[in-house]
Amino acid sequence: MYTIGQVANFLGVSRDTLKFYEEKELVKPKQDDHNGYRKYNHFDIYDIMTINFYREIDVEIKMIQDIRKSMSVKDIEILIEDKEQKILEEIEQKNLLLKRIRSVKADCQNIKQYLGGYTIREMEPLEVKGELTNFASHDEYTILQNDTDHLKRAATLTGLRRIISFNEEGVVRDRFVVVSKVEDDTEGEVLTYPKCIYMIIEDGRWLTGGENIDGQVGDSLRSIAAENEYELLGLVYINTVITVYEDGLERAFLELYAPIA
Repeated sequence: MYTIGQVANFLGVSRDTLKFYEEKELVKPKQDDHNGYRKYNHFDIYDIMTINFYREIDVEIKMIQDIRKSMSVKDIEILIEDKEQKILEEIEQKNLLLKRIRSVKADCQNIKQYLGGYTIREMEPLEVKGELTNFASHDEYTILQNDTDHLKRAATLTGLRRIISFNEEGVVRDRFVVVSKVEDDTEGEVLTYPKCIYMIIEDGRWLTGGENIDGQVGDSLRSIAAENEYELLGLVYINTVITVYEDGLERAFLELYAPIA
């Protein structure tokens, strides 16, 4: 027989937890008639270990009480299978979150390396999932929410691309599309270019005071193309990678892919 202190020590639970289990009639240790001390036998310890397991997988106290009263092996199997499915879904969400965290980490490295400079790189294939009327069309963000690449179907901007079409006279078309990575069963429009001028620029009210910088970006791209004899294809794909704040004003860092021939 063991005291409450001994059980709490080697099972790694508090005395209050053991008393709570007793109040809920989940465990019923014997009490010494002379001093009222609880005495736990090995069956009580087995019960506590079992209760701890159910609590670790978020089984409610009421359900544990039902299990303690009467539940068949089949009932337990159904309960465990349900918990298994929920845990698998949580793991999937955690993996998506980890993927997003690593993506932001890579974005930070790109900003440090390419802000104020450029390189030539491929724009990886992206499938177009939908289009927004404009950036501020919040009532259309269900397109973003329905993109299963996003965590818990939240409306985030990681799958949104601004596409500017231009010629020598200026901007011809400006649109926003929702994209995702290309899968094996992709049937929609796919955006991909083997060679692009890739650069990171800064936007936001801290730097620009709210002024539009499209003209500056266009001049910069034309200058790079002229100096290196690149032929611009009249498109720029823009993605917001990170937004930070300075004196309460946003500093938005954007990555640009400008396809070249």
